[in-house]
Amino acid sequence: MLSRTRTALLLGFLVLLWGVNWPLSKIALNYTPPVLFAGIRTLLGGVILLFFALPRIKQLQFKKTWYFYFISAFLNIVLFYGLQTVGLGYMPAGLFSAIVFIQPVLLGIFSWLWLGESMYKLKIIGLILGFIGVAIISAGGLSGNISSIGILFALGSAVGWGLGTIFIKKIGNAVDSIWMVSLQLIIGGIFLLCVGSNMENWSSIQWNIPFVSNLLFISIFVIAFGWLAFFTLVGSGEASKVGSYTFLIPLISIIASSIFLHESITIKLVIGLLFIVTSICFVNIKFKQKGIEAQIDS
Repeated sequence: MLSRTRTALLLGFLVLLWGVNWPLSKIALNYTPPVLFAGIRTLLGGVILLFFALPRIKQLQFKKTWYFYFISAFLNIVLFYGLQTVGLGYMPAGLFSAIVFIQPVLLGIFSWLWLGESMYKLKIIGLILGFIGVAIISAGGLSGNISSIGILFALGSAVGWGLGTIFIKKIGNAVDSIWMVSLQLIIGGIFLLCVGSNMENWSSIQWNIPFVSNLLFISIFVIAFGWLAFFTLVGSGEASKVGSYTFLIPLISIIASSIFLHESITIKLVIGLLFIVTSICFVNIKFKQKGIEAQIDS
């Protein structure tokens, strides 16, 4: 069991790094085509995490579970990271992340449909509020102020992440968590590099100091160490806290994007984000049977 201090430090590290990831990725797209960038950063992150997985080689059992890694790679890497990286080229990073983080709301629906989790009144209200929030934020796309394609990429990224999370929940006892995230990053990264090599030109990548430093920071800290921190928290019984702090990520992304990219924070964005944050809180509140105490569920 982790100490409170270490838990707080890991949670702060995770939320901060996953929040600044969005504007950093947006900046990196000034120097590289999106699909190749998505492939490079996920493959590099997977290779780095592989060093932490190798001591657990006996828990891999690849012959029995190989298809789990490929399915997870498609959902969590190809769809989530792939669509997110391409979509950032169409929308402000803060706005894009706000829509992607409707994922916890989608997760509530998917868990009800495929995991048999309860669907109580507060959760239903939360789901409705979440979709209202996305609608408010996305309204600019209908009037031409925001890219409709970007909104679709953001929603597609959220759906991929939600389905990927459900899949990992269903097969969680059959695979080792560190091997799962490492191999899904490697498999998904290789696939994205193959697709990117056919669609884009490697010569278009500007291997300058801003791009390389950005790439290394995202691959090492955001992807490799970020996922390692996540599984350290989950493995010590802190999954519920990770879930409850997820709503801070788009807030950090919006603040960081306004600082680094000078993106504007509009009233519509703030109102929509408040709806989404409230929605996520409602969806993740689970009351005990006696109704006296409430807890945040992961």
